Amino acid sequence: MIKKQLIIIFLLIPAFGVILNGQKKDSVLNEVALLKPDPENLDVFQQWVKWNNPGDMLLDMLTKEAVKLYDKRNHEVSALSTATDWKNRQELVKSKLSEIIGPFPEKTPLNPRITGVIKKEGYRIEKIIFESFPGYYVTGCLYVPEKVKGKVPAILNVIGHNQESFRNELYQVINYNLVMKGMMVFAIDPPGQGEHVQNWDPKVNFSSVGYSVVEHNYFGNYSFLSGYSCAKYFIWDGIRAIDYLVSRKDVDPERIGMTGWSGGGTVTNYVAALDDRVKVSIPCSWANANKRLLETKAASDAEAILYHSALLGITVDDLIELRAPKPTLMIFVSRDEYLCLQGARESYAEAKKAYTALNGTDNLVFFEQDSKHWLNLNIRHEIYRFFMKHLNVKGDPAEVEAEVFPREQLNVTPTGFIASHLGGEMIFDVNKRIAEKQIASIETSRSDRKDHLEVVKSRALQLSGYKDPAGTDNQLFINGKYQRKGYTMGKYAIEAGDDYAIPVLLFVPDDNTERHPAVIWLNPKGKSADSAPGGEIEKLVRKGYIVAAVDPLGIGEVKNTAGREHTDSYTAILAGNSIPGIRASNTNRLADVLSRHPQVDPARIAAVGIDDLCIPLIYAASFNNSIKSLVLLGSPASYRSIAMNRDYRIGFTVREGGGYWHPYEVDFTWGVGGALTAFDIPDLIATIAPRKVVLSGMKNHRMEAADQQMIDKDTEYPVSVFKAKNVSANLRIEPDGADIGELVDWTLNGNQ
Repeated sequence: MIKKQLIIIFLLIPAFGVILNGQKKDSVLNEVALLKPDPENLDVFQQWVKWNNPGDMLLDMLTKEAVKLYDKRNHEVSALSTATDWKNRQELVKSKLSEIIGPFPEKTPLNPRITGVIKKEGYRIEKIIFESFPGYYVTGCLYVPEKVKGKVPAILNVIGHNQESFRNELYQVINYNLVMKGMMVFAIDPPGQGEHVQNWDPKVNFSSVGYSVVEHNYFGNYSFLSGYSCAKYFIWDGIRAIDYLVSRKDVDPERIGMTGWSGGGTVTNYVAALDDRVKVSIPCSWANANKRLLETKAASDAEAILYHSALLGITVDDLIELRAPKPTLMIFVSRDEYLCLQGARESYAEAKKAYTALNGTDNLVFFEQDSKHWLNLNIRHEIYRFFMKHLNVKGDPAEVEAEVFPREQLNVTPTGFIASHLGGEMIFDVNKRIAEKQIASIETSRSDRKDHLEVVKSRALQLSGYKDPAGTDNQLFINGKYQRKGYTMGKYAIEAGDDYAIPVLLFVPDDNTERHPAVIWLNPKGKSADSAPGGEIEKLVRKGYIVAAVDPLGIGEVKNTAGREHTDSYTAILAGNSIPGIRASNTNRLADVLSRHPQVDPARIAAVGIDDLCIPLIYAASFNNSIKSLVLLGSPASYRSIAMNRDYRIGFTVREGGGYWHPYEVDFTWGVGGALTAFDIPDLIATIAPRKVVLSGMKNHRMEAADQQMIDKDTEYPVSVFKAKNVSANLRIEPDGADIGELVDWTLNGNQ
């Protein structure tokens, strides 16, 4: 028995040896693997439960701000009950809309002309051009019923974001059915659509910036910079189209209706609220901003954004309630890809109270269809029925098969574009005149007012929505660190309460120096762009600087991925905020943290900004003295240069595979709404004196090298201020390509 056990043990010894050897071998391999450097992951929010969706931080924070304003407004409206309450509210809303939209221009001659007529059985189509402003042309097709006695009701159909506008087959079906039922229909091209392309480029025979929504955002940014919404132009075209309709002897001015789908529903809400001549309104799947839309699908394009409307307590509900008790049919679909059904239902529920109080309960109808973002047959039938009922048109509302024309056959101009046929003015030209007056006012203030710089700072603080972040609650939260040769690179976040956190890479030299000068680094490509070994940041660290590379909200790791590129800046505009103001606050929050860092000399904190991130850095330094000097690499020269040129390219994102149809996305992350009403970038730079500022490689409106004339123009005022304060040498204007290390040395150490 013992012998048998010994044999078994003897046989098992090699196996134990293999296992033991294997364990020993694996252990050695693991040790070797541990000694290998990890591939660097520079994302701060890696494996972080609380901040697990950094791409949503900015939009979420902005949405919460807007929602607070909407909730305040809703609380006030909830107290209304009597007819007097609602009439007082209507007057208040009219006053606020006047403030938001601004005064409309004087009505000038429309100078309408018919460029062609299509005659068909039972109706004709008149191709019409009129002037909404002098020299500003609007194209449209007027469907006129034949063999109708007396004056007929007329419908204005403002079109959604179809690039082909009313030439789209669906719109032709609607227009045909309305005219065959005895109503005149005027379908017009909105700005940026159909023949009304604003940035027409003969090289591509289309817009140089892209299709309708992109064009809306493009010229919308001009308007925001001057302190108003481009919705004004859509509204004015609608009002002037109604002017044309009521000027005709065959139109009954007491029976005017209006409808539009999607973007056209947005414009229908505006015009029908502001023009009392609209007796019947049918907005379909509108995009006007409200609380629920922001919470779900995010802000829409520029004309759907009324400047500071959330701040002033105005939402789409007010537009509908302003019509009470006139007939209004609100149409929405159940599975809209772009808009929010919950918001539409809540708007209807609130508006119903106004209609009930003003004896118009039956005049407000909400019609919901099981559909995606589309005008299905049931919706179209309801449009016909509602118009016929409230405009007193007899007959059968059922849809009949329509005669559809090739799109080119409905062109009003021979070339298919107003720009290539008539030229004339575009929204850029109209806004340019507004901006010129604003810029002239700024220049007058510079020369006449001793307190100009104080006014600039005060207005910039107000318009940018800047919030002072200083305080002991600003702390660095570490989430990893890498050791590199001669320095460490820490991954940190600065938590701004429960709203968001700011990711920072902190580069600290391994030396025995007790206190270091520090540099804040802002690159629009993100904090990681210059963080590789051998890069510009490492060069500064090896010179003895602590460097904090930061992603302010909307940049790099916290880039907005929750909505399209424009949604964050447009949400900010609703609430009286701005992306430069937010990023300036983020930057000063970091400066506050650095000023209390045990290894940083708080008297020697500089900042380097690159390209469009120079803008929030300029705001930050203007509002707070923690940043002692600036190096601005490729700073845009001015807002003036953008407003005065129709082909700006700041805020552009190239869309891969977009082709000529959708080559770019356009945002307003660089702008502050209403800035040109009070100041420009050169004024903000002047407020930084006597601290040191370097402007190296200034950029023009296309984010290309500015010419000397532009540089001289846009540095003249800050140069004069630095000179007046006897610190002329503290403002350096350098060409592109200057050594960054030398510039930082000069700003912090005075080395020439």
